[in-house]
Amino acid sequence: MTAPFIVVRHVNVGSARRLKVGERSVLTAIGKTSVTDPVSVGPLGLAGDEQADLSVHGGLAKAVYAYPAAHYAFWQAQRRERGVSLFDEALPPGFMGENLTIDGPLEHEVFVGDEWHFPDCVLRVAAPREPCFKFNAVMGFAQAGRAMALAGCCGYYLAVDRPGTIAAGQTATLVAGQRGLSIAQAFAGKFAKHAR
Repeated sequence: MTAPFIVVRHVNVGSARRLKVGERSVLTAIGKTSVTDPVSVGPLGLAGDEQADLSVHGGLAKAVYAYPAAHYAFWQAQRRERGVSLFDEALPPGFMGENLTIDGPLEHEVFVGDEWHFPDCVLRVAAPREPCFKFNAVMGFAQAGRAMALAGCCGYYLAVDRPGTIAAGQTATLVAGQRGLSIAQAFAGKFAKHAR
């Protein structure tokens, strides 16, 4: 069996800022911007990146969020079908709130405990992404979390096992963890309620 191929297409960081959700204003750091220079990776994530709600994003187990670029076409289609994408524009890197836009394994190929050995850091798969109302607001439709649950295209959080730096274009070597739950299985179990 061939190990999944992991290439960082984009490294994305962002600051916490206000987002209007209905009648309220909430703090979020879901908006990320692609950077070209190498970025320092520490135990709590990427230098220059913030998380607004540490109860669901960030911390040691959710320091870095990776998202397969292959899913972007799905979200463009979802937004087009709901009329929230006026010109059918391509979604920019980081639109999903991810730190790493990757070419590589999808959720059914990724297991909790897998390690990604980059040239200067080691990241470990920790958990699936958890959709929330802020994700719905950014995507432009109220059922975005449900769409994520049905499609299983959640991406995954990574813990930092060895700090260092990371940059777009880098490739990681996979060191497989125990083959328990895949990210897809963990997500399905945890977020089945969104699919109803």
